[in-house]
This record gives sequence, C-alpha cells and structure tokens, in this order.
Amino acid sequence: MTGSGDFEPESERVTRQLRDEIIDGAREPGSKLVERELAAELGVSRLPVREALKALVTEGLVTPRPRTWAVVREFTPADVEDLDEVRAALESLTFRLAAQRRTRAGLEKLRADLDAELKAAAKGDAVGARRAAADFHETVTALADNELLNELQATLRSRMRWLLGQHDDLEGVAREHEGLYTAIAERDVAGVAELASRHLISGRNAAAARRAPS
Repeated sequence: MTGSGDFEPESERVTRQLRDEIIDGAREPGSKLVERELAAELGVSRLPVREALKALVTEGLVTPRPRTWAVVREFTPADVEDLDEVRAALESLTFRLAAQRRTRAGLEKLRADLDAELKAAAKGDAVGARRAAADFHETVTALADNELLNELQATLRSRMRWLLGQHDDLEGVAREHEGLYTAIAERDVAGVAELASRHLISGRNAAAARRAPS
C-alpha cells in the first residue's frame, strides 16, 4: 500500500506530464489542448485536465482559448528576448552567490546534475541532457542561498526550463557547465562571473542557430 506521503493528486500528475511534454518539445507550439481529448488520452476525468491547464497558463506555457481548450504557447522573439534579459540579470548574481556560499552537500548535488548531463550528452539523449542542464541551473540557485532568488526561480521555473532547452549543442553546454562547476567548487567568484557571462552569450547563439531556417 502506498503511504500518504507518496500520493500525488491527479491534477498534479496531469500538470507535470503536460509540462514535461511541452518543455521537452513533445507537444509543439500552437498545438491544441482540448479538455475532452486530453482526458481520454490520459485516462482521467476532465476536472484534473481543467486544473492542469489553468496551472500551465499561470506558469506561462499555455495560452487559454474560449470554453474548454487552450494551445501550447508560441514564444515570440520578443518573449524570448524578455526571458533572456531576466535570465542575464538573475544568473549574474546567482552564480556569484553560489561560488561564495556553496556547501559540500550542495556541490555533491551539482556534481550529480553535471554528471547526468554529461552522460546524456555523450549518448545524444537530447531530452535527458536538457533536463539535467536545467536541473544544474536550479541547483546553482539553491546554492546561492537567497530566499528571494528562490521565490523568483519558482515563479519563472517552467519558462526558464523551456528557455534553457532551446539549443542542440548538448556537449558544448555540458562542457560550459563543467567549467562553471569547477569555479563554484573553488569559490572563484570573479571566474564564475566571467564564465556565466560567456555561457549566456553562447546560449543565445545556440538558440538563434536552432531557430534559423535549415
């Protein structure tokens, strides 16, 4: 029998599944999310689907439509620029604080995220590498040990995970994270600030390359 601590409400399970599918690219921008169809697909009633769609609208991943459907959000170039500007401002502070305040337990978690990313990148597992890369950034925020930064990260979490997945250079991003990890471990505040700035620029370039017509 499952303990009460293991119980996950249906609405949360549906929200998590749809969130992951949107961020991973399994549900493409602009695709319809119809309550009735999703309920049948996921084997649930329409109520948890309705609650999930409301949550994903709040998270910025879904755009509501009249009545009982919505669409996966299509991020415009202006949306991406806004996210990039916020990311730049927050990461500059976050990485510096993480280098100053990191703990042994925090470094172990960061190393585990990095190892998972390196392993997935080496295998060409794009979804796994991008998820681990986003986990790496979230662990850095935790290492910064600033409650307000944690609150902001929670508010922006889904959109930032989407943004951090907009690249195809799996091994390049993993190598940059390896350099950032080393700087944090060595408490190299100036070095990590410089590496974070370069990481942001290369991320923008990789995202632009991915959006460019083939």
